[in-house]
Amino acid sequence: MKSRICEMLRIEYPIFQGAMAWIANASLAAAVSEAGGLGIIAGGTAPVDIIRNEVRKAKEMTSKPLGLNIMLLSPHADEMAKMACEEGIKVVTTGAGTPGKYMEMWKSHDIKVIPVVPSVAIAKRMVRSGADALIAEGTEAGGHVGELTTMVLVPQIVDAVDIPVIAAGGIGDGRGVAATFMLGAEGVQIGTRFLTAYECSVHENYKKKVLAAKDIDTVVTGRPTGHPVRILKNKLSRSFMQLDRTCASKDEYEKLGEGALARAVIEGDIDYGSIMAGQIAAIVNREQSCKDIVKELIVEANKLLQKDWN
Repeated sequence: MKSRICEMLRIEYPIFQGAMAWIANASLAAAVSEAGGLGIIAGGTAPVDIIRNEVRKAKEMTSKPLGLNIMLLSPHADEMAKMACEEGIKVVTTGAGTPGKYMEMWKSHDIKVIPVVPSVAIAKRMVRSGADALIAEGTEAGGHVGELTTMVLVPQIVDAVDIPVIAAGGIGDGRGVAATFMLGAEGVQIGTRFLTAYECSVHENYKKKVLAAKDIDTVVTGRPTGHPVRILKNKLSRSFMQLDRTCASKDEYEKLGEGALARAVIEGDIDYGSIMAGQIAAIVNREQSCKDIVKELIVEANKLLQKDWN
């Protein structure tokens, strides 16, 4: 499976590993890159020195291309943007904002910039700001989500722009990869499937929760805040839903959510931790190496895309 995105980023397969905060570290990113995809280290809201260390560790583990995700609302975004240049990162994905003010600096360091977008209007804005490709993320994804589904979002963005589009949200096997390619995507970004990779250092309780998930086990919380988040149902999600029903203040949401992701990822708190996962979690049913996951995705997708449907 080759596409413009493979040529642009010099990767073997058009598969991005999702930038999951607190989870997408050197171990996971390097393993995905070694498998032929694009491993991405998540910056989240972490201090720049912590992420710089992860970048350097990943480079010791692989010589293949690596990406860095920068959440533009992070208080460390400016430092992270400079660090990408200093550490020789060649692919930056962005979310939660517009990367326009960093474009000149990144372009001068030959960095490819690939924003995550939830709508056609934002996709067009990113193209005008100089984006090299786009990640069209549907609401099926885990973590922070928009409103449109991958099925309707991807073809509309493909029709609206002339740069490569990577599909994200609800993709967990070769069928999903093939389907998004039929919609016009030239790559996929996958997060939830990689949560159960051997190389993923998320707490074992978190992995078991994903492996046990059923089709209706995710819920979107926090819609009234304007920053909805998809997580697996637990005591925390029920508390968030209660805030939704009572039109709680933003401060109440922030107090309830403070440290919740770290509790799940590091401490393994599956009751009051924020277990971010996409709707596709229900078909993730075993642990595998990143190499086997990537291989399986490509083999399954190729069989479907080459199939004679007559």
